[in-house]
Amino acid sequence: MAVTKTMLITPEGLAQLKAELDHLWRVERPDITQKVSWAASLGDRSENADYHYNKKRLREIDRRILYLRKCIDNLKVVPYSSYQEGKVMLGAWVEIKNDQGMTNRLRLVGSEELQGRKDHISMDSPMAQALWKKEVGDEVVVKTPTRSFVWRIVKIDYHP
Repeated sequence: MAVTKTMLITPEGLAQLKAELDHLWRVERPDITQKVSWAASLGDRSENADYHYNKKRLREIDRRILYLRKCIDNLKVVPYSSYQEGKVMLGAWVEIKNDQGMTNRLRLVGSEELQGRKDHISMDSPMAQALWKKEVGDEVVVKTPTRSFVWRIVKIDYHP
């Protein structure tokens, strides 16, 4: 997959991607390679489940390593700047509240930072687009295909 556009990321997000790449390259790949070699040494590979499973896992790791290397080269790190203070921008933790009293705390990040995080949203999402450059006290309308939601910004913070 060719990465064609410049993607934005927080410094923490870049560090996480680099740590994942390092772990895959230095820990997981050598371990799986060793398992594939061991399973191949047993002889007949046609019915060797260990061989087939680990060979498949090795291909997955290699694809992820290739993707991460290309991705990391094309990312643009956006560090915190005092200019962002008081406005919802990349890296902001935002606390929002709706009319029913439900509150939500989330962080606007680049799309590459979403893996496994339920409290992060992509800056390309409808919610992030509605919140972009707004300030505490502002109300935003988030439109989805089925309905619209109104949220009020309660707090903006750039530190976890």
